[in-house]
Amino acid sequence: MRFTILGPVEAVVPGPQPPRLAPRHRAVLAYLLLHAGVVISTDRLVDAMWGPLPPDSARAQIQTTIAAIRRMLRASGADQMLATRPAGYMITLEPGQLDLDEFTVLIAKAQAASGDQQDVADQIRAALALWRGEPLADITADYVESARARLNGQRLTAIERLADMELSLGHQDDLIDELTIHVVANPLRERLCGQLMLALHRAGRQPEALHVARTFRTALSEQQGLDPGHAFSKLEQAILRDDPGLRAPAATPAKSQRVSFLPYDVPDFTGRESELDRLARSWTSNNGGVVTISAIDGMAGIGKTALAVHAGHLLADRFPDGQLFVDLLAHTAGQAPLDAGAALEVLLGQLGVPAEQIPVSLADRAALWRSELSGRQVLAVLDNALGADHVRPLLPGTSSTLILITSRRRLTDLDGAHALSMDVLPAADAVELFTTIVGERAAAEPVAVLDVLQLCGFLPLAVRIAAARLHHRPRWTVEYLADRLRDQRRRLSELATSERGVAAAFTLSYQQLDPDQQRMFRLLGLQPGRDIGPGAAAALADLPLERAEMLMEDLLDAHVLAQYQPGRYTFHDLLREHALATAAAEEPPSAQREALGRLFDHYLHRASTAVDHLYPESKNRRPRLPATSSPRDEVEAVSWLDTERANLIAVGRHTADNGWLTHTSQLAGVLHHYLLRHAHHADALALYGLALQTNRRSGDTAAETRTLLDLGEALFWWQGDTDQAAEHYSNALALSRDIGDQGLEARALHNLGNVHKRQREYDQAYDHFRQSLVLFGESGDRAGEASALTNLGTVHERQGRYAEAHDHHRRALHVYLETGSRIGETIVLNNLGLVYQREGRYDQAHRHHRDALHLCRRHGFPGDEAESLNALAEAARSMGDLAQAVTDHDAALAVARQVGYRPEQARAHNGLAHVHRDFGHIDLARDHALQALDLYTALDAPEAGDIRTFLSDLHQQ
Repeated sequence: MRFTILGPVEAVVPGPQPPRLAPRHRAVLAYLLLHAGVVISTDRLVDAMWGPLPPDSARAQIQTTIAAIRRMLRASGADQMLATRPAGYMITLEPGQLDLDEFTVLIAKAQAASGDQQDVADQIRAALALWRGEPLADITADYVESARARLNGQRLTAIERLADMELSLGHQDDLIDELTIHVVANPLRERLCGQLMLALHRAGRQPEALHVARTFRTALSEQQGLDPGHAFSKLEQAILRDDPGLRAPAATPAKSQRVSFLPYDVPDFTGRESELDRLARSWTSNNGGVVTISAIDGMAGIGKTALAVHAGHLLADRFPDGQLFVDLLAHTAGQAPLDAGAALEVLLGQLGVPAEQIPVSLADRAALWRSELSGRQVLAVLDNALGADHVRPLLPGTSSTLILITSRRRLTDLDGAHALSMDVLPAADAVELFTTIVGERAAAEPVAVLDVLQLCGFLPLAVRIAAARLHHRPRWTVEYLADRLRDQRRRLSELATSERGVAAAFTLSYQQLDPDQQRMFRLLGLQPGRDIGPGAAAALADLPLERAEMLMEDLLDAHVLAQYQPGRYTFHDLLREHALATAAAEEPPSAQREALGRLFDHYLHRASTAVDHLYPESKNRRPRLPATSSPRDEVEAVSWLDTERANLIAVGRHTADNGWLTHTSQLAGVLHHYLLRHAHHADALALYGLALQTNRRSGDTAAETRTLLDLGEALFWWQGDTDQAAEHYSNALALSRDIGDQGLEARALHNLGNVHKRQREYDQAYDHFRQSLVLFGESGDRAGEASALTNLGTVHERQGRYAEAHDHHRRALHVYLETGSRIGETIVLNNLGLVYQREGRYDQAHRHHRDALHLCRRHGFPGDEAESLNALAEAARSMGDLAQAVTDHDAALAVARQVGYRPEQARAHNGLAHVHRDFGHIDLARDHALQALDLYTALDAPEAGDIRTFLSDLHQQ
């Protein structure tokens, strides 16, 4: 077993790897490794992990961690390495088991060496090759920062020693790029800066050397208030006067020339630590003598080549026999892909095989390639591959070779390859890359930088182009660039230079699709939602489901689609724009409209079927549409609606904006009960607002009336906006009477009854409910009848007529059970519970509210869940169980806040105020009462007067 801490903390063994430890466990392991051979007490481990303020469970956590480390070691047959002593724990290592020990030994050998300076330099380079990034990179603990600083200091000292060696050997030209990277990372390191200055000066680049000096002076003064040391100043003056003593010695040729054909490694390469670690581990974990293949795939512009080249440079010292590179040209504009025979000719030439010795046939070239690599340690980058067949002849036989392949397609047919699919940059890495390229302007406008990055979709190519354009336009601000990118019509053209562009890269990917795949790609660009499932795609493309799903899987493998959850497909934002532009260019307008019509009908009919399954009692209130395959159960119906909700709202917006007026209206009517009862009120308000506009534009008075009622219900129940809701209901009542629609008139009267009930105007509420009951009966609306009955029962309860209240609620419950309305059953159970509370029959009240709560949670009615919890709390308080009352009101408040149900938030605060008053917690009671008062006042509810009286009484206590 071998351990690494000069990068991510890992335990590596030949063959199958042991289970990866959790971050906290790796932190303890790393601390033990840093102190190998020393007994470390539990107290010392606690202090190292948490510092002066450990949690109460710290010692228990350490014991758990030690057990986890032992399990990992035992799984690899190395459990004897960690021993328990009376004073603590000790880990014992053999030579070569820890990368830090190897580094220390190699550096010590280099320091002790008195022979050839090239040998010393080679030893230091071998030591530095053990580093795989930031030490202790993936752990956090109190000790880590100081340990990391100490390790980085050792590394920098080695780098400086190496630079001295290379400068003395006359290798300044080879040293400049390497030193530049280290100086950028450590701008206040005086010795490093001086070495870079000397290397630049010896390479004939005196102005750049002096610029490094000025930059160091300025940074040191501004950040530390210091001046450079005497040696630095002396060197700077010597450079200024071109002192002959600074001239380079004659270059000493290296004893063995390492072959490297890797392209330039960009100095501003940013992020990708986990990907680099995976590539490094894919080779280090193999037994030796076995070819390791890592296939890097991803969409155009994601940075596949940059990652492979950067990894090649980082790993170069592990492959002393050479680093090879060939561009297979699969995605290069104006060029055909390089065939395998030509690629082998390039690779064999890089290995030093004379041209006249390279065979003609592909089979002979492949055989020679395998023979040449046998016994060698070589890294080869096969860039820009078309597919698995393109690279298969280029794969070696038996050798310690690492092959890095990049492709825009997933190489699923390449057996034995380690697959690495790249995603866009994380926000922090994208900010770092952009800021590195742009400089101070980016640091001055952090919000605008994020806007630009989001508009670029965090795609590395787009980020680089945007940053480069800004860098070369000194009068532009970041916000100005963001404004230009916000214009979707020209965003892709903005993300282009004379030599490269995002749209050009996408076009190459598109051209390599077959005609059916291209058509699916274009049509998917038309759909207005964020993602799409196979069923919707099949409707859009007018294809069988299986064929549509197969085409989308093909597009996924080609990285022109992405998938973040099974069965759902989406575009990168910039690819979406490219697909839409391609559809506009290649699809006739009639074909585009027909495709969208099929898609919108699919969504509308599926939504109608799902909502009918959930709310069968109110089918007659919704637009009648052709049925589709019915969901198996309520869970499947809700799951489909929840999954597609964002797309359904996007369809509503698109249809309203583009003349599909009937679709907008019908969609709003179909989704009403789902959106209202599942607390999606923001979506409901947006969709109903669009539907109201389209209904008025189309002159459909019945649809306008229905939408006014739906909109009013969303405002009334969720926002508590009684005045606006009453206005919509009154307008709906007038319109329903104008067109003679009894069903809509009944709904309007019923909803106005709810307004009067909330305002405690019970006689007016009773009249409206009685009128609506008659009209619901005449129009055959059983759900409406039940709702009117239970509301009449509530009016009876409020006015003290409990027998009549029970009778009306029981009649309503009978109808709801008969029609299968779970939400109706829930409402009536809570209403019956309130009657029992008024009668002082608290056990029966508690049982009814509890049953209602179970229904809410089983069927997903969050608003009614808040009502049930508040009612349970009120019953508990009446029974003298104040602690339970607090628990239930708190739970009700949490649910109501989560879904934005303001009336129940106010009710919960009101209840908590009374319970805490009963407890004698006057300050808490006052705090909740004031919050309830704010909410009731905003809702213009009569309860505000009750709260004021409560606060007045509280003030006197």
